[in-house]
Amino acid sequence: MALLEIEDLRVEFGAAAPVDGVSLALDAGRTLGLVGESGCGKTLTALAVMRLVPPPGHVGAGRIRFDGRDLLALDERAMRATRGRAIGMVFQEPMAALNPVLAVGAQIAEAAAVHGAGRAAARARALEMLRLVEIADPERRADAYPHQLSGGMRQRVMLAMALACEPRMLIADEPTTALDVTIQAQVLDLLAALQRRLGMAVLLVTHDLGVVAERADDIAIMYAGRIVETGAAADVLAAPLHPYTRGLLASLPAPGRRGRLEAIPGSVPDPLRLPSGCRFRDRCGDAIADCARIDPPLRTITSGRRVACIRVEPQDAGATS
Repeated sequence: MALLEIEDLRVEFGAAAPVDGVSLALDAGRTLGLVGESGCGKTLTALAVMRLVPPPGHVGAGRIRFDGRDLLALDERAMRATRGRAIGMVFQEPMAALNPVLAVGAQIAEAAAVHGAGRAAARARALEMLRLVEIADPERRADAYPHQLSGGMRQRVMLAMALACEPRMLIADEPTTALDVTIQAQVLDLLAALQRRLGMAVLLVTHDLGVVAERADDIAIMYAGRIVETGAAADVLAAPLHPYTRGLLASLPAPGRRGRLEAIPGSVPDPLRLPSGCRFRDRCGDAIADCARIDPPLRTITSGRRVACIRVEPQDAGATS
């Protein structure tokens, strides 16, 4: 059984549903890359797992099971115990997520104290976590404020906070946003090392297919609130089947690629003004008349591959019908 199972998740803001029928599964110890453009619903999906969807948004339908328990059925006290201890999260912007008027050591210690550590034990845990995320001179850095640290160090502090209680799963929402390439690689290497050490599952939320190619075991491509393609990361990136996945890959620089990069025309549709049929059809060069009529379900195309496109048949992936 998967450690995390999301079934038909729908997140609503009034009449809009920026997340609409999402189903995902993540096994213990593995990394799942959740990929798509900004506005596709990736972060809202992650926040729904943590039961942190900002009001007036709410989960309108679906199930979220973690280790066999339905998180949506827990009362708030049980959910607070789950956050941090069982599931940690690294938020997208560490400068916004960290409290600017508290020293970073106190913020890490608070994460441990919430789950029962005494004051001295929480402080010791904070220093231990700063060492674990490879911040030099942790005794001194623990008394620093977020603005006194570099972007890379702030991201390491966020990792330290998220991992203070050694959770079984980590949600990393754009963990390398605004970092330069060298620091990005260091943070991702550190995350991979911590994952191996702690045996965590990781839900990696990102728009960067390059990061997913290097770091993820499995991939889910998300567009306009829906999952449009899933499978092993190596298989999906080597032979993408959905036109949206192909468009994302065509927009990336690659060794040996010459000329201008391709771009997907248009933009992600407003959840209040979705096109009929396939949500991607207005931007798709392969669209046919039926794409305006049929809302394609996520179908199994071959073993381990699922795609939501009426133009992709099982034989396209080498499967038998």
